[in-house]
Parts: sequence; C-alpha cells; structure tokens
Amino acid sequence: MTMTGSAEDHIAKLQTLGLSEQKAKETLKNAALSKTIMKALSFVPVDHVYAEGEGLLVYQACTKIKQQSIEHLEFLVRNILQRKLDTGIRVEAALEFLLHNGTNKTVNVAEFEEACGVGVVVTPEEIDRAVEAVITLNKETIISQRYRFNTGKLLAELRGKLLWADGKAIKNEVDVQMFDLLGPKTEADLAPPPKAEKKPKGEKVVVSAHKTEQAVSAKEALTESVSDGAKSITELMKSVHFHAPGENHKTDGYVVTDKTDRLLKEHLKRTGGAVRTRFPPEPNGILHIGHAKAININFGYAKSKNGVCFLRYDDTNPEKEEEKFFIGIKDMVEWLGYKPYQITHSSDYFQQLYEWAVLLIKNNLAYVCHQTADEMKGFNPQPSKWRNRPVEENLQLFEDMKNGKIDEGAATLRMKITLEEGKIDPVAYRIKFIPHHRTGSDWCIYPTYDYTHCLCDSIEDITHSLCTKEFQSRRSSYYWLCNALEIYCPVQWEYGRLNVNYTVVSKRKIGKLITEVFHERWCPEFSGVDCDGVQEGQG
Repeated sequence: MTMTGSAEDHIAKLQTLGLSEQKAKETLKNAALSKTIMKALSFVPVDHVYAEGEGLLVYQACTKIKQQSIEHLEFLVRNILQRKLDTGIRVEAALEFLLHNGTNKTVNVAEFEEACGVGVVVTPEEIDRAVEAVITLNKETIISQRYRFNTGKLLAELRGKLLWADGKAIKNEVDVQMFDLLGPKTEADLAPPPKAEKKPKGEKVVVSAHKTEQAVSAKEALTESVSDGAKSITELMKSVHFHAPGENHKTDGYVVTDKTDRLLKEHLKRTGGAVRTRFPPEPNGILHIGHAKAININFGYAKSKNGVCFLRYDDTNPEKEEEKFFIGIKDMVEWLGYKPYQITHSSDYFQQLYEWAVLLIKNNLAYVCHQTADEMKGFNPQPSKWRNRPVEENLQLFEDMKNGKIDEGAATLRMKITLEEGKIDPVAYRIKFIPHHRTGSDWCIYPTYDYTHCLCDSIEDITHSLCTKEFQSRRSSYYWLCNALEIYCPVQWEYGRLNVNYTVVSKRKIGKLITEVFHERWCPEFSGVDCDGVQEGQG
C-alpha cells in the first residue's frame, strides 16, 4: 500500500487518533510506521466517531505490531473499534496472541478473546480487596519505610493478579490505602533521602599481583562482591533471551510464509525442541581472539540451554584451505573447553546444494551470468543483461559449468534478490578448477557464503544462527533463500564483532605476519597464551 495525499492530510488523519500536531509530525517522519497507520485507518468507517482513548489504542497497535502479524491488522483494528480491546493491556495481549499464532492465516476468535480477556470485568471491590491483601502482606516494611517504600513492587504484583484491571484504578487504590495507613506526609517524608555513607579509602579492596595472603584474601573478597554476576560464559548466556526453538516467527524480521507452520512443526519433531547452534569457520587461516568470542557465544549458548553445537568447516574455497587449519581449529575449540556435538563440512552437502541451485533456476529465481567480478563490484553495478534469459538455457549453462565446459571466471550463477545494503543478485556459484581436499576433482563449481551458509544451517536444523554484525546485511538473503526453496528457515541473530586496540584481529593480516615476520617464533595455538597465565578450558 502506498501513501497518497499531502502531508497536511496525513497529519490531520493522525490527529483524529488523538495525537498532538507535534506528535503527528514526528510520526510522519517514520515512513514504515506512517504506512502501517494509514493502512489501519483504511479499515475505519468514514463516519466512525472514536470513543475516548480508542484512537490511541489504534496508534498503539500500529506502533507495536510485528511484520509477521501485519496481515491481521484489519482484524485487530475492528476489535478495537468494537470495544473488545478497550485497554492498552488488552491490545498488548492481542499483539502477543497474533505473534504467537503468526504462522496461521486465520484467527481462532474464541481463543483470541479468551487470551485478551474480552468481556472480563474487574470490579472496584475486587481491586480494593486485592490492594488491601498486598499492603497487609507488606505492612511492616511499609510502616518502617513510610513513603520511601517502593510501591512499584506492589503495582507489579497487583497487575499480575488483576490482569485485566485498569492500571490507573489500581494505582489510585494503592495511593488511597497507603494514605489511610500512613496518614499525611511529614517533614521527614518530604526531606531528601540520606546519602549513602562512603567507605574510607583505606578499606578499598585491592587485588595485588603478588601472591601474598593479603592478596588472596582481597581476591576472595572481590569474588564475593561480584557473586551476583556471571562467572562463566555458560552462566552469562543463560541471561540471553533469544527465541525458543520452534518460535522462529516471533523474532523481528523473520519472514512467514504459508509453509512456515508445517516446517517449524517438522523441525521440532526432528530436534525434540533442543537448541542447536554452530561455529562455522573457514579453514583458511589462524584463529584469533575474535574467534574465541564466536566460539564461546555459540558453544556457550547451546550449553546454557542444554542444547548442542556443531563445528562446521565452511570449506567452499579450496584454493585457500589447508589441513593444518582444520586441525588447528578443532584443537582451539577443545582448548577452550568445548566438545562439538558433531563435526561437519559444508562440502558434506555439495550434492544437495547443487540440486537446490537447479531448483532455483527452474523456479526462475537464479540465472547464469557472464559479467566479470570487476563488473559486479560496488553498490551500483550495471544490471546483468542475462538476468531474464530463458530457464532452459540457464539449466543447460549451469550443467556446462558443472561439467567444466566453461572457463573459470567466464560465468557465475546469481540469485534474483537485492540485499539490505543494496547489493543486487549475489553470486551463488562460481567456477574454480582446483581439486577440493575432501571431494577431489568431483566438482569444479563451488557455492559462495551467501548461498551455502543458510542452507547448511537448515540441513543441520540449527535453531540460532549466531554471527557478527557484519553479516546483518545478509539476513534478507538468508530468509529469502530458505523460503524460496520451501525448507526450514532458522533465525539469524547478530552480535558485536570483537575489536582490540593496539593489536591485529584479522586472519588475513595475522597470516601475513606469520609468513613474513614471525615464522620462526610462531606458536600455532591459542595455547601459546598459556605462558601469560590463561589456562586451558577457561573459555
């Protein structure tokens, strides 16, 4: 749906929802949100007169609805206009219900209304009794702290007990009963709270580098003082809130199709609902401290959820891969204290990846292109004149690529998709007349990262595809490709890449330093850090 009309018209429409002129102007700056609101307003009868707060509920629904639920926007708006969703709490519950059932095209109205508390009325008497019970339970502390008592804890507890009660009514009743208990505020209540007493500098805990009894004691004190914090990666990852297995559709940006529900159910049946992650390094260089972070996040998260983590070698570039890197990577993972659930290779799936590429061509979603690598570089390359060639011709040319009948660099297979960053039609396959360390000379076409990554994740039933932020721009192709092939689609999550000042965190640069500078003094293991006091298994 495209927005039509002048900015003044749109501002006027937004104001009918109860927004101020300034808020309407600010909202209009958000093109995606404005589009959603205008779509919602198209479902409102022209002669409809909003009840008090009703328009703001429509606005709330539009600001918080996920893309996966957008097809239910009309259903949501109609329930607001019919006063079935008459509070912000009910709108929130409706959004959660629709997101949870996002794979279903139809809504079970009875279940929806039950989940949203439609028709449930909480009387003033019920609010009064619930507030009285909670205050009585905390009476001793309230009298002791008087008006410094944090009533937020009471309100949170009451909202849990009175789910569909009006929040303002609960707050007013708490204020009334607090006043009845404590009376008017005294001068002491109104005075600023006393400042926390600072400890003398001499009492500050200092951990010494010398192994004296005092240093050991200080270290114990420091450990005790941070006991509430995580003491290991596994413990830290327990506090990370990703989606639950099988609830992929509840994450932002996940693309839902009419096959999603079936595919997720089949995935859960295969995995038993376990968390499955993977660490997928390219075996073409030395691992560095940045990889230690990736290893800990992938293995640590799986371990924290009693799941499994694969070690998958992304071996799709035979000219740069060496056996020593395969061995070194496995040693590093084990040195950090982890044991892979299974060691796999992208090359394990070469035949399946090829068959899927053929399927893409048959569905007119991929084509053989003869542009050179230089012609495809940058964000504004010339469109390929071969993009719309006939399917049969593409199938024959791709077969010729596979059989070695086309020179290296003379053709690639490209996917028909534009990435977030603007890159058009990323390459799926290229020709390389180089024997592979595992498959020998069986193949002379090799898949790219953009093509291989998500498909291998799907084959291995990965639940959480965890990668650094630099791959965020590939998320659209990740979801597009899985859905184009109608296969299970994992969820890609990104985390910040580790950069360390005054050192090198790059496989390419480290490799060059090893080759040209430190080749006589290089220890090819993370365990070379042992001499600095880091012990094996301290990941």
